[in-house]
Amino acid sequence: MKFKYHLIIVTFLFFLGCNSYAQERKIIQFSGIVETISSGLPVGYTTIANLSFRNETYMANNEGFFSFVAHVGDTIRFTSVGYETLEYVIPQVSGDRLSSAIVMTNLIVELPMVTPYPWASIEEFNIAFMNLEVNSDNLIRAKRNMSKESIDAMAAMMPRTADEMHNYNVNENHRGLSNKVINQRYANPLLNPFAWGSLIQQISKGKKK
Repeated sequence: MKFKYHLIIVTFLFFLGCNSYAQERKIIQFSGIVETISSGLPVGYTTIANLSFRNETYMANNEGFFSFVAHVGDTIRFTSVGYETLEYVIPQVSGDRLSSAIVMTNLIVELPMVTPYPWASIEEFNIAFMNLEVNSDNLIRAKRNMSKESIDAMAAMMPRTADEMHNYNVNENHRGLSNKVINQRYANPLLNPFAWGSLIQQISKGKKK
């Protein structure tokens, strides 16, 4: 029973000493910006935890800025998705404010190589292998690719080249100029009823021309 009393007294004195040490530590305003080590861009919404003082947790804003009250000597942990965890110990400063740039390293994870297969099981692979067409040699595939249906399908999908567009525009311009010299209205005057009416009026008025 006496041993239990001694243990309780020692535990009480230990916590009392820790509390006195925490109260004696200097309180400062800890501020800074979290950025990357490669490009210097801010790391937004970084989780910040004070491991030395009840694991109090804070969060930086979208520009990586943070500001909170801490003690000198506290260990601050910075975590963010895609970056390595960083621990920072607040050093001794002369004033009551500390501003620091926290630089985090990008986390690069190399995943093992994965080879996808179009078969869900070995049984499906065996079925596909047994039904494989092995008679299609290079000559047969070349004839199939050079068939009229295949060429027409590729011609319908492929856009025209610059040379083809240039030749097409030249031919269209030549055809238009030729038709304009032959007939400006692009129509046969013998089929125009207004032309026939004008001709009849000129004959009735004695204009033989």
